[in-house]
Amino acid sequence: MQTGSIRRVAIVGGTHGNELTGVYLVDKFDRFPELIQRDSFECVTLIANPQAVTANRRYIDRDLNRSFDDGDLANLELTGYEEKRAKEIAAQLTNVDLIIDLHSSTSNMGLTILPSSRHPFNLQLAAYLSELHPDVRVCYGANCNGSDPMLRSIAPLGCTIEVGAVAQGILNADLFQKTELLVSACLDYIDAVNQGKPLPVPTNLTVYQTLLSVDYPRSSTGALQAMIHPQLQFQDYQPLNPGDPMFMTFTGETIPYAGKTTVFPIFINEAAYYEKGIAMTLTDRQQLQVENI
Repeated sequence: MQTGSIRRVAIVGGTHGNELTGVYLVDKFDRFPELIQRDSFECVTLIANPQAVTANRRYIDRDLNRSFDDGDLANLELTGYEEKRAKEIAAQLTNVDLIIDLHSSTSNMGLTILPSSRHPFNLQLAAYLSELHPDVRVCYGANCNGSDPMLRSIAPLGCTIEVGAVAQGILNADLFQKTELLVSACLDYIDAVNQGKPLPVPTNLTVYQTLLSVDYPRSSTGALQAMIHPQLQFQDYQPLNPGDPMFMTFTGETIPYAGKTTVFPIFINEAAYYEKGIAMTLTDRQQLQVENI
């Protein structure tokens, strides 16, 4: 990363309209812009899905955060609200070097950083945050290669900050404050790198690499046949071993994890993922070497 190479940073909230942490943080930053001002770069804010925010819904027509595929952005026949909004955002953020997209989850995700790509700077930033806040965990998505079609993928660099557990459509003061601290730390780190004085980061970093998503047991008609087992509920990032309880049927029978290796589930029982057919996402815990800037 060359000194001064990050010139414009975007802080985005409301990509999902009922995730209020990002919505109200962006509002706060708009009212008190000095909180996000730094000497070496410009910082802009954006409410990504204002109609969904007004309606207190995740989205209007389709999930905005799944609407940034290059083909979809180029397809003028896609004219749903989020499809048009994605095109507007992509044009608006064309000259942004780094995006911080603020989200919350009904799952017990704590403070999670999801880098937009495996770029060394993203890894260094995540390592810095994990050193600064011991509760931070870093997760790589299945397509964390720079082509993941989410809002954060518009810019060359960036991350999603995902916090939970918090219900949809409400605010949690503790997670609000912790998210604000992480945003401020991101901006401080970018500023230090721009000025040629990078802050120290650990040489090793624990990363949770997404393996696959798992649906709930369902009938042939798609009806739920089981729910998250009580022993697994809110156990995001904890080891799930072969044979451990995974689901419970409505008659109280346990369905165990049938895999052959230990995994670390995340987004367990996320409310927004019922429609996507996802009960949880399984990850592999890995150790990565962090390059110095």
